[in-house]
Amino acid sequence: MKNARTTTVKILMAIGLVGTMISCKSTFNANETLQVDENRNAIYQEIISNPVQLTNFISEAQKSEAAKKLMMQAHMAQMESGNMKMMMEKNPEMKEKMQSHMQMMMEENPEMMQKMYSKMLNKMMENEKDRKMLMDEIHSNKMMKKDMKAMMMQLMNENPEMKEEMKEKNPEMMKKMKNEGQ
Repeated sequence: MKNARTTTVKILMAIGLVGTMISCKSTFNANETLQVDENRNAIYQEIISNPVQLTNFISEAQKSEAAKKLMMQAHMAQMESGNMKMMMEKNPEMKEKMQSHMQMMMEENPEMMQKMYSKMLNKMMENEKDRKMLMDEIHSNKMMKKDMKAMMMQLMNENPEMKEEMKEKNPEMMKKMKNEGQ
């Protein structure tokens, strides 16, 4: 009788132990968790508020080409919106780092440099004061003059509408460019 009771207790304890282990099994599913807005926002806030986790998250994101592309698009949007400029004005150290990093990236990637110059040029050409300042700088710097002229000619050859617009907006500059090319 005592032996049967001990065996029964052992069996019940084993069943209880196995039952406890099965019921405590982790059922975390990231996809299901992120579908709930409250959970997703809590996870984002946890990552953002912890510098180590944020750094780890960014490192993981940089391993994915799709994620890197999205981060670059978001970065470019920030730069174009002017938010980046305001942030850099408040933090000169960051501004210096960004400028040196940008310089390094443009030296490594001539296509990116061409795009940046093109955007900068288009933006400066929209404003009369900037356009005049740019032209004065170009004309006073021989190397810059040669590079900018080649780039302007290429841009205008690729974009006839821009060429016509330039002729209308600044005929004397067009005349100068034509005369210097001969």
